[in-house]
Amino acid sequence: MLYIVPTPIGNLEDITFRAIRILKEVDFILAENLLNSKKLLNFFKIKNKILSYNIYNEQKIILNIILFLKKCNNIALITDAGTPIISDPGFLLVRHCIKNNIKVSCLPGATAFIPALINSGFSINEFTFLGFLPHKKSKEKKIKTLCKESRTIIIYESTYRILKTLYIIKNYIGNKQISICREISKKFEQTIIGNINDIIFFFENKKPKGEFVIILQGKTRGTERI
Repeated sequence: MLYIVPTPIGNLEDITFRAIRILKEVDFILAENLLNSKKLLNFFKIKNKILSYNIYNEQKIILNIILFLKKCNNIALITDAGTPIISDPGFLLVRHCIKNNIKVSCLPGATAFIPALINSGFSINEFTFLGFLPHKKSKEKKIKTLCKESRTIIIYESTYRILKTLYIIKNYIGNKQISICREISKKFEQTIIGNINDIIFFFENKKPKGEFVIILQGKTRGTERI
């Protein structure tokens, strides 16, 4: 069995009892970043073998992992924070497991975009999750396609590119309603809601810090906060 195990995105209390048990019981753990994951495992007194699994080595080691799983062993996959595979490595491993009739079990748990979506007050009946956008001209091309999108749009962005991304959104989509969540579940968690001009002005005068979730209101207006 391959277990997909979500880990806290901020507050360590966000991990589930089941996740801790699975991480203790599996034969070993695959982790995106060994240093970060060891801190988490040590905090919860999880003494298990941990191996590196990331975008740089997955092609090299994936067949060995599949062979190990075929021998009726159990492995857990974790990433730096949140639910694995959501804008993180792991998709290829799951596909190989399905192809080889190996069971996959994804535990429910922490992820950034659901709290950000709910905090926005925008329509949640239909939404589209884009994750991290491509860089440079591909980003502009992708954002341009969102002009007629009626669903609420969810985008991940880093500290270093948040302002540039907001400028591109304004250029192609206009001064629409937007919600920005940063540092979800952490000490300095913050949600800012307003039009794009207001949000840009805010970050032009206060240096952006942390990881961001951008929530864009779709073309069809949903419920807004007052």
